[in-house]
Amino acid sequence: MSEGTMQRRAQRDGQFEQREQRAERVNRAGGLNRLLAAAVAVPVMLMAAGCSSDSGSGDDAKDAAASTGAGSGSGADSAASAAPTVQAAAYKTLPEACAVVSKKTLTELVPKGAAKGKEGTSSDTAARASCSWSSLANNGVKGSQFRWLNVSLLRFESDATTGDGESQAKTYYAKQVKDAQAVSGAKNVKSAPVAATGDEATSVRYDLKKSEGAFKQQTVVVRVENVVLTLDYNGAGLAGDKAPSAEALTKSAEKASKEAVAAVRSANGEGGSGGSDTSATSPSPSASASAGSKATPSKSSSATPKATASKAAAAAPKASASAKS
Repeated sequence: MSEGTMQRRAQRDGQFEQREQRAERVNRAGGLNRLLAAAVAVPVMLMAAGCSSDSGSGDDAKDAAASTGAGSGSGADSAASAAPTVQAAAYKTLPEACAVVSKKTLTELVPKGAAKGKEGTSSDTAARASCSWSSLANNGVKGSQFRWLNVSLLRFESDATTGDGESQAKTYYAKQVKDAQAVSGAKNVKSAPVAATGDEATSVRYDLKKSEGAFKQQTVVVRVENVVLTLDYNGAGLAGDKAPSAEALTKSAEKASKEAVAAVRSANGEGGSGGSDTSATSPSPSASASAGSKATPSKSSSATPKATASKAAAAAPKASASAKS
C-alpha cells in the first residue's frame, strides 16, 4: 500500500472518530437535558398534587362540618320534641274548707254545730283540706237526733311522671265512689249520678247499724277539673228517737255539695261563691283556667290519702254519738 493511500485512510479514520465523539457528546448532552427537565417537572407535579390535595381536604372539612352541624341540630330538635309535656292543672288552689258551705245550709244540716267547724290538719292547704261539723239535739226522754257533716277537698297538680292533674283527679274520683259503695257493714246501698254538680258527681247512700242506733249515711263524690270533693253526711235517731229520712238527708247533702263546688271555682277566679244559698253552677272552662298556670308537681296532692272520707264517715258516728251524756 502506498504512503498516500495510508494517509487518506488515517484521515478518514480520524474524521470518523471525531464524528463518533461529537455524537456521543450530543447524546450525553441530550440525556442530561432530559434528566434536568424531568427533575424540574417532578417538583412541579408534586406542588400541583399538594395544592389539589389541600383544596380537596378543605372541601371535605367544610362538608364534614356542615354535616356535623346539621346532625347536631337534628339531634337537638329530636330531643326537644321527645321531652314529655302535660297539660297544666286548671285549678291552683283550694278554698278554706270550713267556709265552703253557707251558714244557712249548715244550720239546716247540723243545727247545733253550724258555728263549730273543725278544720282537718294539712301540711299544704292549697292541695288538701277538710272540715267537719257535728250536731246532737238532745230531746230528753223523747230521744236525740244526731247529725255529722264532713267535707274533704283534694287537688291534683300536673306532673310529667304522674300525668296531668285532671286525669289523676278522674282516677281518684272513681276510687272514692267505689270505696263509698263498699263500706263494711253497709246495707241497702244505692248509687245515683248528681246533676249540675261539677264535671261529674255520684251520690251513694246506705244504712249502717251502730251500737248507738241505725245511721243513714250519704256520701257525695264530685270532681271539678283537677279537684275531687267528698262530702259525707249522716244522721241517726238515738235513745229511741225515730231515724231521719234517707231521702231528706240525700237532698241536703247534694245541696251542700253544689255550694262546695261553687266555692272551689270562686277560689280560682271563676263565678260563684261557697257562701251563697243558690245551688246553680256554671260550666267549668278547663282550657281558659289552665292557660297561665305552671306544671309543677305537688307531692302532697299526688299522694292518695291513706283513709278515704267515706270510711272515716262510717267510723265517725260512733265517736260523735258517744259524746251524748
